[in-house]
Amino acid sequence: MASVTYDHVVKQFGNVKAVNDLCLDIADKEFLVFVGPSGCGKTTALRLLAGLEELTSGNILIGDRNVNNVLPKDRDIAMVFQSYALYPHLSVYDNMAFSLKLRNTPKEEVKKRVGEAAEILGIEQLLDRKPRQLSGGQRQRVAVGRAIVRHPQVFLFDEPLSNLDAKLRVQTRAEISKLHQRLQTTFIYVTHDQTEAMTMATRIAVTNKGVLQQLDSPQNMYDNPANMFVAGFIGSPAMNFFPATIRKQEGKLYIEGAGFAVAIPDHRRARYESYVGKKVVFGIRPEDVKNPQFLPPNINVEKVHAKVDVIELMGNEIYLYMVVGGTNFVARVDPRTNFRSTEDVEVAFNMDNFHIFDPETELAIR
Repeated sequence: MASVTYDHVVKQFGNVKAVNDLCLDIADKEFLVFVGPSGCGKTTALRLLAGLEELTSGNILIGDRNVNNVLPKDRDIAMVFQSYALYPHLSVYDNMAFSLKLRNTPKEEVKKRVGEAAEILGIEQLLDRKPRQLSGGQRQRVAVGRAIVRHPQVFLFDEPLSNLDAKLRVQTRAEISKLHQRLQTTFIYVTHDQTEAMTMATRIAVTNKGVLQQLDSPQNMYDNPANMFVAGFIGSPAMNFFPATIRKQEGKLYIEGAGFAVAIPDHRRARYESYVGKKVVFGIRPEDVKNPQFLPPNINVEKVHAKVDVIELMGNEIYLYMVVGGTNFVARVDPRTNFRSTEDVEVAFNMDNFHIFDPETELAIR
């Protein structure tokens, strides 16, 4: 088992820095997830670790060993790709055993390792089948099994669930989390799906345009995003943003936007005193925009008048797409809500959970 270190890693393609000065320490047995939009450099970071791309500058260490000039086959890692990359003419058993046979592993050891991996993944009954006889989820398990049999120091996953349907993604997501708990090995996982990141990771590394934006636990990243990009990327639906100004009146601070003004609770006032009269960006998550009829107890709320644009009934909740002062925003409200499209209504902002950002730097104001 091993830790992984990215030490000022840069990967440049022409004039584009796909990975820009990445510094990251991944602990032994950690489950780290790289997440970000397409083209943000997350897969490139994984391929650099695997040895499938050559570093422009910097160092990558697995444990205490610098692997910059180590061949991929000698790095003691195993990678599960987005495409299953199974050999179509080989059985499931032979696909899983392939890398071991290349290393001249004794037959009994091959049989033992394949059997153990198949048991872990629940595919013992599939060992004689060919890939064409398997479902997408079964093929994904075989691809994971092929990695498990190698007993690597580090597992790498490159968007392994993107080819599965929604229900199977949820199921396989849970299976990979259980697999990590069982194997107690370092997992590094790449996805563009923030739900996968939130549900699976020990820590999340959010990247954008090759730059690491924030490295944190899932809950702390959700509660305390470092900047507007992270705040808008983590959480579904995304955080609402309103152009606003901080103003002071009769000893209280207010966030004033187009069509609304909400008071800042006294216990959070001190950090924003220096921003009185300045432009800011006010952020609040859809789940913190409530129907005033169904408020949870003991929260600080401020009422805002807005117009309902579109209603989406989700069964256990309702998404309201709304407009206030020309700004569109989303509310996740109680399913008993009976608002109608085009109706002018009152909603309640939970002022215990709002965020303020600097409009120039886009950094969160702590």
